[in-house]
Amino acid sequence: MSAGQLTTNFHIREFKCKDGSKVPEALEANVRLLADQLQALRDFIGIPITLNSAYRTEAYNASIGGSPKSQHKLAKAADLVTSKYTPKQLAAIIKKLIKSGKMMQGGIGIYPSFVHYDCRGTEARW
Repeated sequence: MSAGQLTTNFHIREFKCKDGSKVPEALEANVRLLADQLQALRDFIGIPITLNSAYRTEAYNASIGGSPKSQHKLAKAADLVTSKYTPKQLAAIIKKLIKSGKMMQGGIGIYPSFVHYDCRGTEARW
């Protein structure tokens, strides 16, 4: 794969903070783990996934009212949308993939226009 290509369908640039900051080298293992989970989802649904938000710097997270304990700050979370599935439908697919062992246990938050998924390793739902 080319430099920056994390998986078949995800590139590191998709995970950078909305303020333009790149994912820090120290968090590279986390972003690779997240990309692997999202690739499993992408492979299952067979259509592109758009990342509205992934890595966030401390300052950016605070500026948008993100949780102080946000997994986004660890490069372990992404807010997802697809052209075919509602947030509720996408969340149900993620839960199914977690149950079958194809995706890692983590946080799933259903919002009006996107689904939050993170690979924290423990179950969290909202």
